[in-house]
Amino acid sequence: MSPTSLHTVRLLLLVGLACLITACASTSQNSTEVLARSAQTMGATQLKTLRYVAEGTGYTFGQPFSPGGAWPMITVHSMIRTLDYDGAAMREEIVLSRAEPLGGGGYPLVGQQRNDQYISGDLAWNQVAVAVVPGSRWVADRTHQLWITPHGAIKAAMRNGATARRGAEGGSDVSFTEPGRFRATVAISADGLVTQVSSVAPDPVLGDTPTVTTYSEYREVGGIRFPGRIRQTMGGFQVLDVTVKEVQPNVAAAIVVPEAARNQGERVVAEKAADGVWFLAGGSHNSVLIEQKDHLVLVEAPLGDARSQAVIDQAKQLVPGKPIRFMVNSHGHFDHSGGVRTAAAEGATIVVQAASVPFFERALANPNRVRPDLLAKSGRKANVLGVGERFELGDASRPIELHRLIAGPHSDSFLMVYLPRERLLIQADAFTPGAPGSAPPAVPNANHVSLVANIERLKLPVERILPLHGRIVPLAELYTAVGRPAPAR
Repeated sequence: MSPTSLHTVRLLLLVGLACLITACASTSQNSTEVLARSAQTMGATQLKTLRYVAEGTGYTFGQPFSPGGAWPMITVHSMIRTLDYDGAAMREEIVLSRAEPLGGGGYPLVGQQRNDQYISGDLAWNQVAVAVVPGSRWVADRTHQLWITPHGAIKAAMRNGATARRGAEGGSDVSFTEPGRFRATVAISADGLVTQVSSVAPDPVLGDTPTVTTYSEYREVGGIRFPGRIRQTMGGFQVLDVTVKEVQPNVAAAIVVPEAARNQGERVVAEKAADGVWFLAGGSHNSVLIEQKDHLVLVEAPLGDARSQAVIDQAKQLVPGKPIRFMVNSHGHFDHSGGVRTAAAEGATIVVQAASVPFFERALANPNRVRPDLLAKSGRKANVLGVGERFELGDASRPIELHRLIAGPHSDSFLMVYLPRERLLIQADAFTPGAPGSAPPAVPNANHVSLVANIERLKLPVERILPLHGRIVPLAELYTAVGRPAPAR
């Protein structure tokens, strides 16, 4: 290359570098100034607590009828959120009902249900009448929801070293990370209002999960600005679209942590159901361990790492020296599949109904970088096995049959497990036994009716049911629940 050509190349590189520096300078902004202006406009500086009331439409995250489908719709008759920013606490009182019959969620097919949910620091719990139900699995989502509210996002950005750049229509995009909880970009309009929060938070099933929350129709109330409409998507599907009816800034919002909510540990109680078969209970969700000649089969890894690892640890104590080679998932609803990643980290092959395979393969391949879980830390690649209408999994020492449960309203990719020698049926959500001696429902539950129909279709001589919620019961309790006498065995 000639000296003249070399000089020309250097000049072009310098011009390009100068242009790049100028472009960066023109898009970057002073985040402190941007946030200060927005806080002043929205009244965030003087806001310590806030209560708002809304109503509209919701969708039950993680409970689709078909794997990978949209979340089932619910009607939100009332949603009352009390936010304590100084105390990092929130209470959410929701009255809801089903808006469509298919899918999960644990809601009755008719009538309304009230959910009362709390977060305070690193403790989360639900209040059901006078009962307190602690749950560490709720901490991540509720912390996320608290700090992506319009004023919460401003406060979180201020304390987390946010960066800012020019946004759309003269506004600003402010980005920050709440360590170990979520990362977010806050869209602030030219007049200082939070219009959208795009965030990524960890989910036990999906890994890093995108959430987009949109705020519009702002109005001034008591010295603050608050949106009149809130819309939210999670994992690519809508979860909320509500109209705000009432706003009260700086209300009394002391959220006292009950003593029962302080015990967030997992308790696993093993009950021997038959030789080589253990019912692993002690929490809201059960699992079943089945011993084979040279390995173990675990049915259900629920909720998340904490619960499922406790179950796996209990399995190793019961049968030391044998690996968990297979983990059978009953269906893809997130409370029942929250420990699938945990089982994959253990090296177990994940057994699912065939229609669920594409969903689980995508979910298990998705990284969990915000708060690495056991699968992310293990470095393993998950192995998924799909089964159709019927599959034999066990060996000669203890046969195991997997059957698809069809034509029910809860899920269209349901598996139940039958042990023919022991005459034990393992199933989730199609039948959850009531308290001993409780009266059957006046109108038979459609899920119960479906389970009876499937047992009879497959001609399974069941003696006892091992439900993945509740207690072991004889088959007769299922038939009593549907108002029929149990067949003679």
